[in-house]
Amino acid sequence: MKTLSTLLATLLLSSAAYSLDIGGINLPETLKAQDTDLQLNGAGIREKWFLDLYVGGLYLPAKQNDAEAILKAAEPMAIRLHIISGMITSEKMTNATMEGFENSTHGHTGPLKAEIDKFLATFAEPIKEGDIFDFVYVPGSGVQIIKNGTAAQTIKGGEAFKEALFGIWISDKPAQKSLKKGMLGLQG
Repeated sequence: MKTLSTLLATLLLSSAAYSLDIGGINLPETLKAQDTDLQLNGAGIREKWFLDLYVGGLYLPAKQNDAEAILKAAEPMAIRLHIISGMITSEKMTNATMEGFENSTHGHTGPLKAEIDKFLATFAEPIKEGDIFDFVYVPGSGVQIIKNGTAAQTIKGGEAFKEALFGIWISDKPAQKSLKKGMLGLQG
């Protein structure tokens, strides 16, 4: 019994440390969305062709692993992307994000075109290894985009835009299934 307790304690401590250090990137345990403290729900690495591109973390008011419930929730939430590859360019990020919007909306981006175009403009400036993007949703205010700690812009879109944006990573057709599992805290 004592061995089982020690093993469980070790596993819990390991998962807590893992949720903070992903691919050598230390993600903060919490982020703020106006007056709401969001906690790191989970994180993972976006890979393509065996290259690590960025570390992505999902922040919520309370732990949750139901992607559909998260997408439908009318509560503050955030995604942090920490760029870990010099292979990511503004053009590649714009194209990949647009593909993500297409996938998360099942090809119905038309009603969100203005919000998507404004969001993609965030990537017009050069992107370099080490850049950090936070996409922070606050109901009634929209999605604030923060690059390297500086507010870049706010997209006033409502629930539909938030659902499409967060759906890039956690919808039924995510950017990467293993990253979705990581963000939902379903590693394993």
